Amino acid sequence: MTIAVIGAGKWGSALHFAISQNNTCKITSRTKKQERSFVPLDVALRSEYLIFTLPAQIVGDWLSKHFSFSGQKILVAAKGIEQKSGKFLNEIFASHLPSENLAFLSGPSFASEVMLSLPTAVVINSTNPNLAKEFSAFFPNFMKTYTSEDIIGAEVCGAYKNVLAIASGICAGLKLGNNARASLMSRGLVEMARFGRYFGGVDETFLGLSGAGDLFLTASSELSRNYRVGIFLAQQKNLDEILDELGEVAEGVFTAGAIVDLSKKHDIYTPIVDEVQKILKGKNPQESLRDLLR
Repeated sequence: MTIAVIGAGKWGSALHFAISQNNTCKITSRTKKQERSFVPLDVALRSEYLIFTLPAQIVGDWLSKHFSFSGQKILVAAKGIEQKSGKFLNEIFASHLPSENLAFLSGPSFASEVMLSLPTAVVINSTNPNLAKEFSAFFPNFMKTYTSEDIIGAEVCGAYKNVLAIASGICAGLKLGNNARASLMSRGLVEMARFGRYFGGVDETFLGLSGAGDLFLTASSELSRNYRVGIFLAQQKNLDEILDELGEVAEGVFTAGAIVDLSKKHDIYTPIVDEVQKILKGKNPQESLRDLLR
């Protein structure tokens, strides 16, 4: 049995740390890391179990260029919707390997806290219950795992909460207070569930770790890069300047446009994400606030 993490950013490194507690786990990335378990990509891809942490916007192109299915079992630990195609990650991966070999990780889990072995609970989502149990067994004692078959619900939650975190950061940056943030998060949860139900997600997912849990975490802490993007937007900073200063991928910036496109295509009411996208395109946050209150 061999395990490898594809992607050595903060989240990939955190998952590698966690999985390595009780297993031999390799890691690889585009640039070589000074890590004893680091291996070249071709070596990692020969592992039986792969954990993908690549940014959602590059996954499709990366798989087309580098991946050839030979029976590998994959846990997708990225979150987002591909902006150029509007595809969910499960749709992208499903074109490269069978669904029974796919699982998706969700739930509230900051990389920095995983690296400190702090208590964390996550969900492994798969239509193959046995595969979900296999991946669950890799996680250390400080990470409690649950399993679910609601892949699309978990995917919507993981993507949507990043955009709502930007909105929450804007709320904090404008110093609108705790009442406003609570209202934003609760209405955001309603909006996320409405969007997710359209694609087949179930209510339990939106109210659980994948939905409410991850939203409450990501939309309430400066450890969240999307939340920090929102704070900077409230300060009227230019988006390119914000992303340069951030130095990391903030998936919500790209996912907002994908959600808006999908909501227009399917006539789904998504007022908060619509305003976030307008702010990302240059609208004054104070104008957005007035429009939402109306």
